[in-house]
Amino acid sequence: MICCGVIGDDEAGAWLRSALGESGDDIEGLVIDAQRPTTVKRSLVGLAQHRHPQKMFRVDVESESPLPDAVEAQILEHVRAHLGSVDVVCLEDYGKGVCSTALCRAIIEESTAAGVQVLVDPARSVDWARYKGATAMTPNRSELEEALDRSLGEGIPDGSAATEMLEGLALDALVMTLDRHGAILVRPGEEALHVPTTARSVYDVTGAGDMVLAALAAARANDLPWPLAVEFANAAAGLEVEVFGTQPIPLARVRREIMLRQAPPQSTVRTPEELGVELEVHREAGHRIVLTNGCFDVIHAGHVAYLREAANLGDVLVVGVNVDEEVAKQKGPDRPVYPLEQRLAILAEFRCIDYLVSFPEPTAHELIKAVMPDVYVKGGDYRPEEINEHDIVTELGIELQVLGHRPGLSSTDVIERMAEDG
Repeated sequence: MICCGVIGDDEAGAWLRSALGESGDDIEGLVIDAQRPTTVKRSLVGLAQHRHPQKMFRVDVESESPLPDAVEAQILEHVRAHLGSVDVVCLEDYGKGVCSTALCRAIIEESTAAGVQVLVDPARSVDWARYKGATAMTPNRSELEEALDRSLGEGIPDGSAATEMLEGLALDALVMTLDRHGAILVRPGEEALHVPTTARSVYDVTGAGDMVLAALAAARANDLPWPLAVEFANAAAGLEVEVFGTQPIPLARVRREIMLRQAPPQSTVRTPEELGVELEVHREAGHRIVLTNGCFDVIHAGHVAYLREAANLGDVLVVGVNVDEEVAKQKGPDRPVYPLEQRLAILAEFRCIDYLVSFPEPTAHELIKAVMPDVYVKGGDYRPEEINEHDIVTELGIELQVLGHRPGLSSTDVIERMAEDG
């Protein structure tokens, strides 16, 4: 990330430069103006019910004076110097005198001429004509109401007001955020699109608007179409308000949030791609991941005991299930008794299983590499070195656990007894 803006010649400015520099960001565009302080916002926090942090009020140290011409020229020069190496310019206007009309116009015009998208988080109580010709803008409901000088009512608006602003400013897209109602996306010549959000407990709205713009920029820089980009930004902002203060949200959590919206929440069955995303979240949380696999055809008490024991070896149990073709190769042409879809449906009822995934290979080698568990579990009376997957788990540094076989409890035994009984 390349940072351009203004800071004071003070302790707060030095801390900001240091923090951004340690994160690997380019900070040459942070111009020092000794005549103004670095903006600092201090929130005084109390404890609701003696345990929940609750913001009581905020004290801001800042200047709203316009920048000197020389400082403004330096900022523009830094922006201009990097237009050939960026995909998106984020214009965050807080209405504090930094983003003058002249500076906004110059950044938008020069970025557009260079083929760079400009996304704007607009300031309240300024003339939005300064943003004309930008790629997109992300006002919230109240900001748009103030700019148009009319109420948009409660609930989800129809998009006409957003379209009016879109057309008036010649934007390619306008995203109006609606808090718990999600967002409205409008584009030239298209019907307004409502992008809903997930109901959640709002803990702290600090940084939510900034998160929308940042996530939208990341999505557009990676060529996501506008509807998906808004969905991505919506999910990121929703996660932001669930944490206290301004905190970075890991990409894996945003991707998992989107996937959970698209899949039934009660389902434990995942594609390999979905599983990979969700396991990243568990790893970040320090959870111990356990993997086992098998045919799981004709479920019996032995399976129940085995899966419970495997689940007790960690925090998250992933179960790989052989596809029908592989079961037939391993068990014979009359197997499986139950096709894959039914076997998955039965296993999905097990509370001890967190995730189910099918795999087509004859061994679990590829599955192990994809899941990268902390523990790999196998059932049967084997020595560890006799297991097909011994070499791969040893190579990857994965713990191997062998859970003993229970005599008389196997699918083959059950099927044979059923055949004998007619």
